[in-house]
Amino acid sequence: MLYFEDLTPGRRFETASHTLTQDEIISFARQFDPQPFHTDPEAAKTSVFDGLAASGWHTSSLTMRLITASELKNVANGLIGMGIKDMRWPQPTRVGDTLRATIEVLAQKASGSKPGFGVVQLRWTTLNQHDEIAMQLETSIWVARRPTEQA
Repeated sequence: MLYFEDLTPGRRFETASHTLTQDEIISFARQFDPQPFHTDPEAAKTSVFDGLAASGWHTSSLTMRLITASELKNVANGLIGMGIKDMRWPQPTRVGDTLRATIEVLAQKASGSKPGFGVVQLRWTTLNQHDEIAMQLETSIWVARRPTEQA
């Protein structure tokens, strides 16, 4: 298990990777972000993306999936998100892009009102196969503190 005390500032985690297919991009977009530059390869050619691009929400969802399969799956009470700030997609994710994520612990603060918990601030960075940033955000998670031994 990973507890609040294990998530110290500067600690980093890495995920496995996933390569996106055209079918995945279109299927996700049809269900959750049905815009032509995500669902229609021909229409996407005349869009600002100059070709089919994955929804930013797809990139974010895939990042969450990668993180829940990483060492962070062992956070004691789960990855309980408290909010997101500064979410950005500096460039589009394309068919054939292989994404992976790095997670850096930025800060931690013990809860004043709930002594068994603390807040950990993380930066998620999703990179493609060229180490270009596809998505980045900062998030705070609610994490259980390590139980004390009973006498």
